[in-house]
Amino acid sequence: MVEVLNVLGVPTSAGAYAPGQERAPSAFRTHGLVEALASTGWWVRDRGDVHGVRWRPDPDRPDAMNVPDVVEVARSAARRVGQLLDAGEHVLVLGGDCSIEVGVVAGALASGASVGVVYIDLDADLKVPATGEGALDWMGVAHLLDVPGADPAVAGLGPRRPLLAGSDVLLLAQGNITDSEAEIVRERGIEVVPLAEVHADPEAAADRAAAWASRHDRLLVHVDVDVLRWVDFPIAENSRRADGLTVEELGAVLGRLVAAPAWRALTVCEVNPDHAPDEAASFARLNRMLAEAFSRCPAAGAHPRGLG
Repeated sequence: MVEVLNVLGVPTSAGAYAPGQERAPSAFRTHGLVEALASTGWWVRDRGDVHGVRWRPDPDRPDAMNVPDVVEVARSAARRVGQLLDAGEHVLVLGGDCSIEVGVVAGALASGASVGVVYIDLDADLKVPATGEGALDWMGVAHLLDVPGADPAVAGLGPRRPLLAGSDVLLLAQGNITDSEAEIVRERGIEVVPLAEVHADPEAAADRAAAWASRHDRLLVHVDVDVLRWVDFPIAENSRRADGLTVEELGAVLGRLVAAPAWRALTVCEVNPDHAPDEAASFARLNRMLAEAFSRCPAAGAHPRGLG
């Protein structure tokens, strides 16, 4: 069983709607995430940050803003994630906007291992430049699957194209699939666990996802924190007042998934520290949830020092 947990920051908002998310990796650390993880018994190594970019307007390409920056950051993430996974270790990736998942997947695929992604988000992220709103964090899954209309630079940044088939993606806690996205879900055979099912029994929903992932060599888990109910926990970039998971429900899901035998990487995205009413209190709660989830993994407690 892998016993090392690497923390890797990807401080970028290049693919977002506005700045803010590039501050998240620093905020996680400032408010004690690494120490909270180490207290669970994991051998935690903070690997610092890869290259990041702060969002800026891109009037020359309003349908897919900042593509060169998104690609550069994703490639940096892919190199580091690939190195760490190939060393037989686990990775916690701190974003940054959702576009970084393309890099995480590319890195996980570099050695030829099969990869399954459990994508936890209220949205399907199956938009493309012609159907989205210009922000590439709304289009991550579309570029993993290389759906028609995907930007070729983003879809082609990994070791193969497409990076994933529809059968390699499970959408968990879905509550906002648009008509055009639903068609892609049907055509590609993407499995969906709806929000209502997770509300009803978070651990059973997570167990369903873990069973689905068992046929892959590597399970990657992606969390867009706008899956959380904004009125209860305003930390995401997207400030809509929609239904979502509680922090406790998300923690129950993650605790099951990181304990799955194939689990190798967790990416936490779309955290905007500027939206927190009290940054210290919000990150303390978020860090506590993550530490409690990781404490349920069999590798926790393997090293009493915890921090390496």
